[in-house]
Amino acid sequence: MSKSYELDGTLKEIMETRTFEKSGFTKREFVVTDEDDRYPQHIKFNVTRNNCALLDRFAVGDRIRVTFSIRGNQWQDRYFVDLNAFKLEKLDVDGSTSEPIPQPDETFVADTINDEDMPF
Repeated sequence: MSKSYELDGTLKEIMETRTFEKSGFTKREFVVTDEDDRYPQHIKFNVTRNNCALLDRFAVGDRIRVTFSIRGNQWQDRYFVDLNAFKLEKLDVDGSTSEPIPQPDETFVADTINDEDMPF
């Protein structure tokens, strides 16, 4: 299982979705500016397949948090690295997420557990 990373920044650019005809594979790239360093860093990420739609609810200039994994490949003695995003969250000005935390349904009833029913 690959390790995941997070980066907060400003959405700088969203590219169009590309579909590769032979395989039907879809890919969409976007750039996030990270200004936590002395010099701003413009970092390109990609989303693939069904995750391409994740970018539809964002606009250039939005503050976002990107959760991603690092993927590496070798092809003809060259090495490539992809930052593969799989979760995007819009941030408020203070850096907190503006998306509500899912709450249990009002009809949710917790199971009662009897110590005698425990399997160990």
